[in-house]
Parts: sequence; structure tokens; C-alpha cells
Amino acid sequence: MHLSEFDYDLPEELIAQQPLPQRDASRMLVADAASNSLIDANFTSLPDYLCENDVLVINNTRVFPARLIGQRDPSGGRVEVLLIRELEPSVWESLVRPGGRLKLGARLKFGDSRLLAETLDEAGNGLRRLRFECSEPWETVLNEVGETPLPPYIRRAADVTDRERYQTLFAREKGAIAAPTAGLHFTPDVIGRVLARGARLVEITLHVGYGTFEPVRVEEIERHSVAAEYLQISKEAADVINSSRANGGRVVAVGTTTTRALESAANSDGRLEPLAKWSDLTIVPGHKFRLTDVLLTNFHLPRSSLLLLVSAFAGNDFVLRAYRHAVEQRYRFYSYGDCMLLI
Repeated sequence: MHLSEFDYDLPEELIAQQPLPQRDASRMLVADAASNSLIDANFTSLPDYLCENDVLVINNTRVFPARLIGQRDPSGGRVEVLLIRELEPSVWESLVRPGGRLKLGARLKFGDSRLLAETLDEAGNGLRRLRFECSEPWETVLNEVGETPLPPYIRRAADVTDRERYQTLFAREKGAIAAPTAGLHFTPDVIGRVLARGARLVEITLHVGYGTFEPVRVEEIERHSVAAEYLQISKEAADVINSSRANGGRVVAVGTTTTRALESAANSDGRLEPLAKWSDLTIVPGHKFRLTDVLLTNFHLPRSSLLLLVSAFAGNDFVLRAYRHAVEQRYRFYSYGDCMLLI
């Protein structure tokens, strides 16, 4: 299949720029591929679509303030850094803008020189390696100098409210550079009603990294591969999921990152194995889902790896039909937008 088959038109005003005042006030498009039906609902109705023994699987990764705005030293030119992952103590793989102007040994400073960095490789088209130094504890400086790394389609600077609203209620394991956005809608009330239905809730971890939002750069989607991201699934979580399935329950993945983690850890018999590893599983149409039965997800960018995953789950024609319906009904799109329940 070709990347051009995974495109749709989206008016810019439908890209959510702010979160709603109430997390669970989002709309939810219920899409049933088997019956080819689309139902306009609200997220608060999610428990109504769950059954006893179903298990909701949540990604509990936590976003850290990975965006740094600073200056080149000594020129003073503006530079923006997005921390991707720590390769070794004080050395980070990073996206740097404008990275092409920074030669080996270029010096950067952030937060009135509280944080300094040096480039460790020559300029190129990919990620850069930076070595950081600071006289205070790294975590302290990063929390004060770094910003919440909002996606580029949110055309405003991050503010103090984003530090809380761009985290799910389950965010505990720090390590993500983007939120698992399907989890942003949950409130204690919705969680309570999910449990009252007899469904269960478990947490796993996939640290959302560059692989999740890296553009698809090939036309033939079978050639696309995502960068590896770290995932961890405990034995306790695996046991709950496996027992729920054995008792006739469905595995409801909250988000595409959760789906990737589950499918990475599922064996050929559809059982979940506890593990901790880096995974580069790339899900495109043709993937055989071993564990995921239901998918709750936000709406994703055209031609993105996330849209490829959703299309693999429910069928490209049906998913694009659902997206066109969402546009017509003025749903809010992307990270701070509404969601879709694929059953």
C-alpha cells in the first residue's frame, strides 16, 4: 500500500489548541467496523461500552520537560532542543533546530547559562548528540529550565497549565517526550464507573519517543520502520490481562502506544509475556493483532505512523470514513482533541 492512501483533509480550525476545562468533556466517536456503524457519543459514556471481565490497559508513562530554548555561544543565535533519550550519563540524543548550523564542538547555553551543552558530532540531517553540564542536580535544572514539549501543531507556547494537563492521571514512570493522549480524557469518576461495570484496569509502560511521531518518509508503507521505544510490562499486569481474556473479556487498549506495547509482548498464542525491552515493532495494514480487541484513540495526523496503526486495526477505508465523519461533525483533532472508540 502507498502512503498517499492514508490522507484526509482537515480544516486547521479543528486542531485543538487548548485542552477542555474538564478532561472527560471530550466527544467520542464510536466506530464499529463489523457493522460499519458510526455513533456520536461523549467520553463519559465509555463505561457503557465495556463488559464484565474486559480489561482496560493504560500507558502510565510520564512526560518530562524535554524542550529547551537557548542560545548559541558566543553568537547568541536562538536554538531549540528536544531531548529524545539519554545515551549515557549527561549525553542525550536530541532534535536540534537549527541543527544544520551547529558544527562539532558547538556550544549552547540555556536558562541564563545554568545549563550548558556541547555538540558531539558533525551537522547532518538526523538527530544530534549533546553533552550537558550544570553545577546543580540535573533534575532540578531541567524541571526549571525545560518546557513541556507540546506538538508543533499546537501553535502556542507551553504554559504552566500544560505541565499538568499534558499528563494523564496515570502518569508515574517518567521518560516520555509526548503524552499518550488517549489517556488524557480519564477522570476518577469515569474510572470508578469502569470498575463498577466489572471491568478491570491495569497499567503498563511505553515511553513515547521519537518513533511515535517521526514522519513516514517512504511511499511504500511496508518499508516504514519506527524508532525503538522502551516498554515494560510487569508480571502482575500480564497475569490480569491473560486471566481476563481467559474468562471471555476483551483487551481494551487505551491509545496507540499501549497497542504497540501489547502487540510487542504478545506471543503466538495471544498471551501476554512480562518483559522490559526496547521495541521497534511497526504496525501497518497487514499486521495480525494477537492481543488487542478494542482500541480507544485520539485522531491522528494524515500520513502518520499512528494513522497507519489505526487503519491496520480497523481497515483503511472504514477509518478514513470515520475521519471524514469526524470532520463533518466538527470533532476536535489531535493531542488535546476528542477521541474514537474502535470496537
